[in-house]
Amino acid sequence: MNSSRIGRYEILRELGSGSMATVYLGQDPFIKRQVAIKVMAYEFATDPTFEDRFRHEAQLIALLDHPAIVPVYDFGFHGEQLFIVMRFMAGGSLADRLSQGALADKEIVLVMDRIAAALDDMHRKGIIHRDIKPANLLFNERGDAYLSDFGIAKNLDQPGGLTATDVILGTVDYMSPEQINSSKNLDGRTDVYAMGVVLFYMLTGTLPFKRETIVGTAMAHLGDPIPSAQEQIPTLNSKWDEIFRKVLAKDREARYSTTGELAQDARLLLLP
Repeated sequence: MNSSRIGRYEILRELGSGSMATVYLGQDPFIKRQVAIKVMAYEFATDPTFEDRFRHEAQLIALLDHPAIVPVYDFGFHGEQLFIVMRFMAGGSLADRLSQGALADKEIVLVMDRIAAALDDMHRKGIIHRDIKPANLLFNERGDAYLSDFGIAKNLDQPGGLTATDVILGTVDYMSPEQINSSKNLDGRTDVYAMGVVLFYMLTGTLPFKRETIVGTAMAHLGDPIPSAQEQIPTLNSKWDEIFRKVLAKDREARYSTTGELAQDARLLLLP
């Protein structure tokens, strides 16, 4: 970004970047508030599919309007590039926290309770996230967890959507078997599965199906047995393995139907 401004916002520094967008820390000069500004990559600026996806993300977040979802403040163009202005999450991401070691039991409960509430509300409205992972779970300065990055979220009430060509989107370490097999005919239980993987990671410090390659990881989700959390940490209650057998079931019919049910069972073991 050559300019020191995007719209009216002053650019302070880059926060991160991916293949589709770069996120900057900005300052709103009118109300002296720091914000996060997500800017579409320049190479996609003239691609109507990516422009639609960017608009779709902003509209979905506005539709959801949940206290545990990072809110959108503004939306516009910087030259040919679309940008979304969101609340800046000063506490970083769950990925940042996990890189420093395991989370305390109380921290896990706080994350699960807030994110489960957001996901269950989304699912009731017919929207699935499809990219639940620690990098997309952010914290404010008080340590409250928020769900972010709705770039590949899908509104099930719009069956044509933006992925009708059966393109597989998401992050393979956290993908449900049905999401790996197809982007079509998904429901909220694919997000429930992903939260089960996140919970396993928060609890044990490892990913249940991580392999050396993307293909190997995908195949493990599809066919490998669900690992035992208690084998990794013998002091854990044996009931954890029952929870993970349910939430990580290959057949979604055998899973928890809501993330709230998963969060409730986790809370009973973490804070008895």
